[in-house]
Formats: sequence, C-alpha cells, structure tokens
Amino acid sequence: MATHEHSVVVERPITMVYDQWTQFESYPEFMDNVAAVEQLDDALTHWTVSVGGVQREYDAQILEQRPGEVIAWRSLSGPQQAGRVSFAPVDPGRTRVTLRLDFEPHGVTENVGEAVGVVASGVEDSLERFKDYIEDRSAADGGWRGTIVDGVPLRVTEDPVAPSDRDVLPPGTKRDIGDLS
Repeated sequence: MATHEHSVVVERPITMVYDQWTQFESYPEFMDNVAAVEQLDDALTHWTVSVGGVQREYDAQILEQRPGEVIAWRSLSGPQQAGRVSFAPVDPGRTRVTLRLDFEPHGVTENVGEAVGVVASGVEDSLERFKDYIEDRSAADGGWRGTIVDGVPLRVTEDPVAPSDRDVLPPGTKRDIGDLS
C-alpha cells in the first residue's frame, strides 16, 4: 500500500476549517477525481470517483472523529484506501491541515499512475485547492461536531468557541441549581 502525506497552512481559524472538512458533499469542489460524496449516516459515506477515466463507487467508514482535531476513515468496498486528516492551530487565525492517504493501486492505470506520482500530486493538489476553497469563504458551509470512536458515533459536542445564548449570563448573575434549561 502506498502512503502519501501533505500539509498546508490555511488562513482561517481551526473551527471554520474543521467544520468545512466535515461537509463531505463539497469535496468535488476541490478534490481530484471525486465526482460525488454522499453522507449515508454519521459514520458512513458513499463515494463516486473517476480514476484514469474509470468510474468507481465505494463506501467508506469514518473510524475516528474528534472535533477540531482529526477525521480518519477506510474504504469498505472498492479501491482499498484509508486516510487521516488532522487539524492543528498555528495561531488563532491559521490552521495546519495534514492529509495522509494510504492507497492500494488496482489495475494497470492506477499502478502506472502511482509509479509516476499522479496519486501523490493529486493529494497535494486537492489539499491546496481546499485551502483556496475555504480561504475564499467567510464561513464554513456547515459543520458536524460529533465524536466517532472505532467507527461508532458517540455524541455531538458543542463548539467551545461559540457557546449558546443560554450559557451566557450577565456578569454577577448566579444560575439557580434548578435552572438548568
């Protein structure tokens, strides 16, 4: 299995960058060879890709997802691949995104493509296009802040940088223990 890894620094805050990455349906806008991605449930996606002019479809399971930190997946059918994208703050307005793709070439076209660096440059180009895509926006298209461990969704966590109005009390106000709504 071949491994390709690339990082970019995005001129956007980590919450915005991570939230956009969770919007799988937007991937065709910036990922090489991706025609469509459909989110089937919290931990399962369906991909349609075109590699060397050959269209393939497969399902991928999200194995690990920690909001603002990492998303890792593996294919369940079709081309064998696994990947991991991690997010790290550089400073409050910039985020380092690192994408690692493990890919098993299938057939002559994919093996030749791997040998001449097509897959490696595709990973790099896709990440650079993601950088341009998110930097051209003032906000993410959406976001999912759930946690997945070993392929099982656990919970949705609130965004720590955007508390809900009910959690914000005027200075000096005490919350009554019975007032938990």
